[in-house]
Amino acid sequence: MPPASLNVTYSGRKGPMLGLALKTGFLTIVTLGIYRFWAKTRLRRYYWSAIRPGGIPLEYVGDPLEKLLGFLVAVVFMAFYIGVVNLILMYVSFALLNGNVAAYLLSFAGLAPIIFFAQYRARRYILARTRWRGIRFGLEPGAWGYAWRAMVHWGLAILTVGLAWPLTTLWLEKYRTNHTYYGDLRFVQGGRRGMLFASMKHIYYPLGLSAIAGGMAAAFENPAWIAVFVLTVPWLVYGLAYWRADSFKRLTEAKQLGEMRFRTAPRPWTIVGIYALGWLLIYLVFTGLMIVIAGVVLAAVGGTGFDFENPEQFEPVMTAIAPTVVIVYFAIFLGYRAMTHAWITLPIAAHFAEVTRIVNAGDLHQITQRDRDEFAEAEGFAEALDVGAAI
Repeated sequence: MPPASLNVTYSGRKGPMLGLALKTGFLTIVTLGIYRFWAKTRLRRYYWSAIRPGGIPLEYVGDPLEKLLGFLVAVVFMAFYIGVVNLILMYVSFALLNGNVAAYLLSFAGLAPIIFFAQYRARRYILARTRWRGIRFGLEPGAWGYAWRAMVHWGLAILTVGLAWPLTTLWLEKYRTNHTYYGDLRFVQGGRRGMLFASMKHIYYPLGLSAIAGGMAAAFENPAWIAVFVLTVPWLVYGLAYWRADSFKRLTEAKQLGEMRFRTAPRPWTIVGIYALGWLLIYLVFTGLMIVIAGVVLAAVGGTGFDFENPEQFEPVMTAIAPTVVIVYFAIFLGYRAMTHAWITLPIAAHFAEVTRIVNAGDLHQITQRDRDEFAEAEGFAEALDVGAAI
């Protein structure tokens, strides 16, 4: 029988993650993107296996071939939808409204439901291919229900200039969580309607102060107000980290799975530190590489007797170094992706995992297995739209 309380540990390490991301990224490039489905599967398996509630790792059992075939199915559908439905929407908007802006807005509105549909389907696939203690997770069908709700809630958030975003977050999380299962047991997302507004306080305050300071600076041209406006930027950065940590805490502690509850305490300053150190390291690496590459190129060009004052020599030289430029571009793309995984995504995942524990877990052994969910398109729509299919 499991103990009453289970701590979550994280065993992932930056070095192995960096190596894995570099290797899978390189294979993705040389296969012209085909390996991306295998790359994402290998990365997920690493992330999942590193998260260990009660010392038992999560398992990701997604099939990359299944993802590739699903992507091809989704591309066929998206080609029809974008090529026919969106074309009709744009024609109607041009004919009736006589404007480019309205045409593009209507076109995007026609695509938005598919984006939310794809996000829900991607989540369903990921959960269906995730196991813990040998028991599968699952998400009930409901992608179209999620899509129209997301349209309404996002519309409300946009109309209120982001003020209603805490409500949007809570409502959509309730829908997703209340459709989620672990084995035969359903998750329930609790929480009062306004519980996430306090998580936004360090975003509301600096934005309000910056608006006042900006208005006063424009009206009176006082440098002091400009200084106040600038000082709201680091406060807003902290506010974004505070929102991520506090909203996660409130939502997680309001979830339940049968008698089980969750306790967590992510720290905003830790999140700020992870991002600051990660981006600093990425900046230093790329700055050093750019200096080295520029030095090598200048030395090579100078060794050929190139005359910088003669424009006619630029075209043959640029043609000669074009392959090097392409290689450098893909190297930058590959390095950025790998370093982001190792120095930002993995430490963030580790922090959130290590501050979380499961309480009242004594009845875990009574949960029974659920049937395997089959998918015709796996994460195909999310992959085709490049939304909602992240690690």
